[in-house]
Amino acid sequence: MNARLNAKLTAPEGYQALRDLQNYVEKSGLEHSLIELVKIRTSQINGCAFCIAMHTGDARKMGETDERMHLLHAWREAPIFTARERAGMAWTEAVTLLKDGQVPDEVYEEARKHFSEKELADLNFAVIAINAWNRIAISFRMVPVTKAKAAA
Repeated sequence: MNARLNAKLTAPEGYQALRDLQNYVEKSGLEHSLIELVKIRTSQINGCAFCIAMHTGDARKMGETDERMHLLHAWREAPIFTARERAGMAWTEAVTLLKDGQVPDEVYEEARKHFSEKELADLNFAVIAINAWNRIAISFRMVPVTKAKAAA
């Protein structure tokens, strides 16, 4: 698979606007470990290989374990995530998928038990940002950086 175009070079102002949102999220006060889990889980849902490769590497550098990243797809059944992380993953999935055009009340109520209003707004910005990055990477076929050689 070959990349189609480089959005950063083609539309630098648009790219920078999204970068500014990402910078806000990174400085929001949310735990960086949670932000990385949001990025990975959203990228899994959207099928973005480029972002999965990038953010699992970033999370690993921050001390995240391979076990937790491997189990993130099945976070509901894995006992290694905190209640706050579970509420964050439920919010992430609901916002990414928007079933029936809304985030269910029960997902919101659970998130409010674990996040202040500001934190929940920031979590939402985190989900919005990675969804946007996923759509750029998928649309323009950004090739993931991997250690393994390409399959023949």
